Amino acid sequence: MLKPEILDPQGQAVQRALPRLGFEGVREVRQGKRFELELDGPADEAALDKVREMAETFLANTVIEYYTVRVEETDEVTA
Repeated sequence: MLKPEILDPQGQAVQRALPRLGFEGVREVRQGKRFELELDGPADEAALDKVREMAETFLANTVIEYYTVRVEETDEVTA
C-alpha cells in the first residue's frame, strides 16, 4: 500500500465512480495490492453486504481474482 501521505489517483478514481454505480457511503478508497475502504457509519451486516456487492461487480475481476472482505475497527475520527 502507498504511504498515507502519498496521493492515490487510482483510489480517488474508484471513489468517484462508486456513487455513479449506486454505491454510497464510502468516505475514502486507497488502492494498492488491495483496496481499503473507509465507510460512513458502522460496518454492520447491511454495509458489509454493499461492500461485497462492490467487490463482486466493480473492484474485483472475478474471472481471475478472488476477494475477501475484512473489517478493521479504528479509533480514528475524522471531521
